[in-house]
Amino acid sequence: MKQTHLKTEVAAGITTFFTMVYIIIVNPSILASEGIGMPFSGVLTATVVLAFSMTFLMGIYAQLPFAVAPGIGINALFAYTIVVRNHVPWTIALGIVFWSGVLFLICSLTSIRVKIADAIPQNLKFASSLGIGIFLTFIGLKNAGIIIHDPVTLLRLGHLNRNSAFVMIGLCWMILLIRKKNPFAFLSGIGLITFFGFLDGQIRVPSPLFSQPDFHSTFFKLDIKNSLKFAFIPSMISILFTDLFDSISAFMGCSQALKLQEQDQSPKNLREGLIVDSWATLCAGLFGTSAGVTFIESAAGIEVGGRSGLTSIVTALCFLPCLFLAPLAGMVPSYATAPVLILVGSLMFKTIRFIRVDEFEDLVPAFLTAILIPLTFSITQGILWGLSSHVALYLAVGRQKEIPPMLYGLASIAILMIVYG
Repeated sequence: MKQTHLKTEVAAGITTFFTMVYIIIVNPSILASEGIGMPFSGVLTATVVLAFSMTFLMGIYAQLPFAVAPGIGINALFAYTIVVRNHVPWTIALGIVFWSGVLFLICSLTSIRVKIADAIPQNLKFASSLGIGIFLTFIGLKNAGIIIHDPVTLLRLGHLNRNSAFVMIGLCWMILLIRKKNPFAFLSGIGLITFFGFLDGQIRVPSPLFSQPDFHSTFFKLDIKNSLKFAFIPSMISILFTDLFDSISAFMGCSQALKLQEQDQSPKNLREGLIVDSWATLCAGLFGTSAGVTFIESAAGIEVGGRSGLTSIVTALCFLPCLFLAPLAGMVPSYATAPVLILVGSLMFKTIRFIRVDEFEDLVPAFLTAILIPLTFSITQGILWGLSSHVALYLAVGRQKEIPPMLYGLASIAILMIVYG
């Protein structure tokens, strides 16, 4: 491996880490909130261990530059739908996650996975990439405070302040270095903004600097036997397909936009990547957290130049010290990574030129896919609406011969998931 390539992969891995390090604080905050009651320290340790082990496996086995950790969105499904609304104890909910992982692994090891990936129309693959780009940009603008919540209009322009200025300076700095092909463009920009925040007094060195990992309160506390009851099958299926659609969409979207594809235009090493993703869900139940997913923030590292499993290995190694240095990792403010998400989102926007828009039966499903991903804060919802509307409109205009049999099944599942949440 050439030194320049090694330097690029290391920079990419560290960049991906800093764009998603928030998960080690956010995930335990959700699962330890009122009504769920999971131990914060235990979930934090489980989050770090899952992110380290599965991201490392993604690099070693799948040889892909994708990072894995408990997913935002699917943890809300776990916490607020399964535990709170359905009154399921969190130990049984962890068992449901485990069995969902087992089913996901079976799908990934068999031809089912290939048929699902092949059945998704190419137009929707490009649309999901576009939607993910808009989604990332929205998260970046939100983290920067440029877009904020409004009780009347839902969203509005925020009050531009010093943080916004820091973000703009960091954005310009990153663009300048990107034009010079500097692999540390994103990473140095994150560091620069964090330094500004420190000088401004917003960021302080945490006390204590170190924290002890908790391997006792959630690890292997799942209730495997009682989670197999018939009443929990709908929850199990919901996690399975949310995870499956999320993962395939993330792989497709990032691969299409950032040219990580095989010769037949399919995502590189998709089978191996989904197998790792399924193990992430299975192990999440064992460790004591919600299901693991492939993070779309991985696109930041890929854009830096990460193209191999070494990127993921570096990201994984960055997570490992967080078992003891979680307070330090939490020092990087969310607005410091905002320019990275905005830039990656803008780069993924380029896939719009490949979307067919001449016929309404192609235009509308692609539009729904792209627009609903950011509006619902869910990649899965975008692909569900895209699949169901694609089949419905193709049937309506008499193009049923162009619908593969598997797509009928996917659309039926998509409609059920939309209707029943």
